[in-house]
Amino acid sequence: MITVTAAIIQKGAKILITRRAPGKHLAGYWEFPGGKLDQNETEQECLAREIQEELNITIQVDEFYRENIHQYANKQILLKAFKCSLVSGDIILRDHDKMAWINNNELTNYEFAPADIPIVKALLE
Repeated sequence: MITVTAAIIQKGAKILITRRAPGKHLAGYWEFPGGKLDQNETEQECLAREIQEELNITIQVDEFYRENIHQYANKQILLKAFKCSLVSGDIILRDHDKMAWINNNELTNYEFAPADIPIVKALLE
């Protein structure tokens, strides 16, 4: 099982979502940005590193939100989501082709990657 982190980055009442770029696994699906946990790093370190690499911004990992296990055709992932705050930087998309700052009630307007759907549902509750 692969551990993957996801950032629910909050700025005021909005949260950041990103869309997977063409040519990437799950291209065209929206997600909460993040990435795979490397050996010898904490989940919080992983999330801060991945967000810096993918989006060129610095975040503060505030609190664990929820986790779920998802089985894709060729791999199983444990997705661990954390609520985060934007600290600094201007977003530069490196692994994504679009981004949006949205309110929770707008989540249903986007097609999310399957592993992210339980997080979306929880945010809508």
